[in-house]
Amino acid sequence: MKKLLTFLLSAALLLAGCGANTDANAAPADSASDEVPKATATLFAMDTVMSLSCWGERCEEAIDAAKKEILRIDSLLSVGIAGSEVSRINTEGSGTLSADGQAIVAEALRLWDTTDGAFDITVYPLMELWGFTSQNFRVPAEDELERMLRTVGSDGLEYDAETGSVTLGRALGIDLGGIAKGYTSGRLMEVFEEYGLRAGLVSLGGNVQCCGTKPDGSAWRFGIQDPFEPNSGKFLGILSITDGAVITSGAYERFFEEDGETYHHILDPATGYPANHGLVSVTIVSPDGMLADGLSTSVYILGLEKATEYWREYGENFDMILMTEGGEVYVTEPIADRLTTEYPVTVITA
Repeated sequence: MKKLLTFLLSAALLLAGCGANTDANAAPADSASDEVPKATATLFAMDTVMSLSCWGERCEEAIDAAKKEILRIDSLLSVGIAGSEVSRINTEGSGTLSADGQAIVAEALRLWDTTDGAFDITVYPLMELWGFTSQNFRVPAEDELERMLRTVGSDGLEYDAETGSVTLGRALGIDLGGIAKGYTSGRLMEVFEEYGLRAGLVSLGGNVQCCGTKPDGSAWRFGIQDPFEPNSGKFLGILSITDGAVITSGAYERFFEEDGETYHHILDPATGYPANHGLVSVTIVSPDGMLADGLSTSVYILGLEKATEYWREYGENFDMILMTEGGEVYVTEPIADRLTTEYPVTVITA
């Protein structure tokens, strides 16, 4: 159910898959910022390439701690690692989650409830059915989808918040991939803060989150990939932010074609088919990386009208940049003046 990842700052910031491409991903070139110590790292974890950058006196220590934190969380929660707690739960049908797993599952279930099921950690078997996990793509038969849909739904899970135990119930398995990278980027911001860094930027497969401002005190600037020309380097727009996550989902990142039809990987848990509610790109901006991660997929599934209603009810901690199939951009009012775009823009007000 994972959103398309970002792509070198491509759908959220293009940086790795679904993300966002930033035109200011590094320290500025002025002499003052050149004097700020900088450390960088690249690693492969959570099935994607990740890049980390930070500035400050203890930046090398912070980078080492950040890499260890990524690998620790991956070993706990990755559905693809046989010894992870998620894999054991999927194999045995039940188990007890770590503190990290509990935090993620609690937020996932909250999002499932508030989005009327658009965000669902039990949708992974559907992804397997379509071949998005194995790259063996195919369009399932109607009867296959009907049988699989009977196993989907977080209301079938039994979760005890006091003990951290979870039982699958009718679900065939859970996958936290649609929200775990956002949780991880939030943890990395905490690591950077612990080391007293001046600035930090991480891209976890396109899930981008920044700490503070750039070393020269200016805002970070992120280019959101144009969904109509995804490999051209063209941007839907440029967003300026400080202290927050920018995460984008779009159908252009993982898809296949069969008999002249295109099928993308953002599946609607209600139908089992790729979501088709008029949006081609969704960017969520929030100080909470986990929230932004979960909502980027959920809002895509909800569509413009329901997403607008959702923001008006729950939007105290996030904002949205939405693009429709017709090339119209909708942006929530608090960040409207921070987005530069050549597309027609409608501001969503509370």
